[in-house]
Amino acid sequence: MADFDIDAVRREIAPSGTLISALNHGNVVLVRRGATDDSPTGVSVDLATALAESLSLPVRFRHYEKAGAVSGSAKTGDWDVCFLAVDPKRAEVISFSNPYVQIEGAFLVRRDAGASRVTDVERLRLRIGAVRGSAYELFLSRGGGAGELILFDSFPEALAAMDGGLLEGLAGVRQAMNIAARERSGFAVLNEPFMAIPQAVGVSADRTLAARYTAGFVQQKKSSGFVRESLMRSGHGDVVIPP
Repeated sequence: MADFDIDAVRREIAPSGTLISALNHGNVVLVRRGATDDSPTGVSVDLATALAESLSLPVRFRHYEKAGAVSGSAKTGDWDVCFLAVDPKRAEVISFSNPYVQIEGAFLVRRDAGASRVTDVERLRLRIGAVRGSAYELFLSRGGGAGELILFDSFPEALAAMDGGLLEGLAGVRQAMNIAARERSGFAVLNEPFMAIPQAVGVSADRTLAARYTAGFVQQKKSSGFVRESLMRSGHGDVVIPP
């Protein structure tokens, strides 16, 4: 990172003098809440802290319940860096680094619904819930494949609708779907993913110097083993790190 004017990067990436990091609590692979807002854990937290340290800046976390709320505030200045799935719509306002992890989008379906493969979900026109503005919702809304896709403002709302018999299943991050399946004997997660979800660090698209610095930082943290070690500490050592 020696090729950068660190003072210039610092001014552009964190105009307030503190690196404000947006955390998406809708993704259990990336972040978990701590006892206080200042003590979350996970690979997003570790990367945000390391990025701030590389610039000799303090870090502050801004917490969001879902990805759509993060991407929807990209132009407001409410945060300086974010940790989101790469998506063409989001890329209109956010400059993304190369992905630092890749997770799977999977369907959780009722066992008696008759679906054993991803294509069965569409063929049987199953009613599938998804969180509005999430990467997997954007993907399925663009390309189909989820039967009748029904959108909700939060994951708990979607779960409640499924538990109430209004849905045959859910779409989401595989790890979250696995947790839901363990708590519900009548449901199972399909082995076949419906999408790969690349997760990256993002900055506002108008901060071009910050974007270049962040991209180099992420590459460095991947190649050094930092990302793998962080995932191991948070219990997600099986998650794929893209080359």
